[in-house]
Amino acid sequence: MPHTISQSSVDIAVHCAYECEHCADQCLGNMPECARLCRDCSQICWTAAGFMSRGSRFIAQICRACIDICEACASECEKHSSEHCQKCAQACRRAAEEYRKIASVGAAA
Repeated sequence: MPHTISQSSVDIAVHCAYECEHCADQCLGNMPECARLCRDCSQICWTAAGFMSRGSRFIAQICRACIDICEACASECEKHSSEHCQKCAQACRRAAEEYRKIASVGAAA
């Protein structure tokens, strides 16, 4: 399974983590639930990128956790009209889609 993960998968995870970090910084103080979910999502996406980069045999399990967290973050961010929240939600949805692909390959292996 590790060899099936492409650089684009890592890039998607990193992009999601980046957007979540930015969103969390913007939401601190005035939207605490959004900031908390963004921090959680960012952390798990950075972790996923690391697991992918080193070809870990546990990446399917990590990706399954990422899906739930990315979906929760996207749902929260979609409630807000700010540009940073909308960008974060889009990045989370894209990452969740990518994680689903990786998790399904891992489940089949």
